[in-house]
Amino acid sequence: MENKETNAPEAKTSLKQELKIIFSSSRAFWLVNLVNFGDGIAYFGILTLLTLFLGGSVGMSDAMTGMSVSTFTGLVTLFMFGGGFVSDKYGVRRALGIALTLLFVGRVLLGFAAVPSGMGLPQVGYIMSWLALLIMALGSGILQPALYAGAKEYTNPKVSAIAFSFIYAIMNLGIVCENFISPFIRTDEKFIGNIHGLGWGIMGVFLTCTAITGVLLFLHLTLFTKKVEQQCRVAVVDEEANQKKTWKQRLKEMPFRDARLMWFVFILLPVQTLFAHQFLTIPDYVFRVFPEAVAAKFEWINGINPFIIVIFVPLIAMFTRKISVFTMLLIGTSISAATTFLLVGSHTTLAMLIAYVIIWSFGEAAWSSRLYEYVAGLAPTGQVGAYMGIANLPWFMAKFTTGLYSGVMLAHFIPKTGPQNPGMMWLIYGLIACITPIGLLLTKKWLENRPKKA
Repeated sequence: MENKETNAPEAKTSLKQELKIIFSSSRAFWLVNLVNFGDGIAYFGILTLLTLFLGGSVGMSDAMTGMSVSTFTGLVTLFMFGGGFVSDKYGVRRALGIALTLLFVGRVLLGFAAVPSGMGLPQVGYIMSWLALLIMALGSGILQPALYAGAKEYTNPKVSAIAFSFIYAIMNLGIVCENFISPFIRTDEKFIGNIHGLGWGIMGVFLTCTAITGVLLFLHLTLFTKKVEQQCRVAVVDEEANQKKTWKQRLKEMPFRDARLMWFVFILLPVQTLFAHQFLTIPDYVFRVFPEAVAAKFEWINGINPFIIVIFVPLIAMFTRKISVFTMLLIGTSISAATTFLLVGSHTTLAMLIAYVIIWSFGEAAWSSRLYEYVAGLAPTGQVGAYMGIANLPWFMAKFTTGLYSGVMLAHFIPKTGPQNPGMMWLIYGLIACITPIGLLLTKKWLENRPKKA
């Protein structure tokens, strides 16, 4: 899911040491993670059902829905490139306050976007939706860099890797919680014993996510005071030299001239499209192809991925430390791409769908945490941060470009009414994803022959 955009380096301490350091972290660090956890619930609670909301409640076509969601997620990443400057200029505390305010306003506006459509004014609903998504994208674009800046600023610099990893895990825990509670809010299906869901629909889930954002904003403004910020700041980087640099100087230092880096970044784009399909295609695929009983628990199926990521990313990293980074990238992307062919059959069962999610998630766990290790190995001294920023480009491009055709593919292969051929759609997507491991394999020697850092 949206965790593919982090840049946490590999931890070098034991699990016991990590836990000891984490649980003795400053108050500010925990307040940052409170926002991280709550927004993980709210952001993914909305994103998971966004295509269904725009296509159903707002009344957009499949093509328009795909482009709208894709543009939104692409803007989130695009705004992240500049969102870090907000933290640098105003500090983590105020940056989080600005981000949460924008997110709250955007999510309130999104909830009202369905009203004009119900009154026979769909175009007004479209405009409200796009404005809401723009505001939300700006808020998320500021929030994500602020969270990682907080992890660096409020923990000992010697254990920054652990702090970054913890930010990553907490976000995924939020996703797991969201996927568990969302069906109870959305449907009135029977779940455990005689317990039935609330049946509030997608709008009920969105209102809950908006309420969570409002609570987070209140707690942040109440608990994360300026005094707390000053007392807990333990790692302050001297950025005087950076502040004196002009925009032209900054642009000249961007690592676009590194041929290995740019090839590596763009060859990952095909397999990264599979991540985008998790929220652009999978929701409509499940609701249109599978029985209603399966669709009612869609979020549970969707929640398997972050659950596996939280547990197995650190475990796989631990047991594969002696295996080269490139080998793990090749293995992981191959698993991710090949797993897509499980959905090619004309009659995909629930068991096959769950198998796809599980195996695909293990593929992600195998390679996603090693991506930034390879990029860091390419970076000259003093340019690691810039290289890490460029490493997010394939995820940004995947989210943006996938939406340009995902809605059209849905309308053609699994329309709301009429004959459906989902297997052909997944065959095409699988072949696209295979470009990544094939491209990595063909350029293996060149990519592994990395120059020494300057």
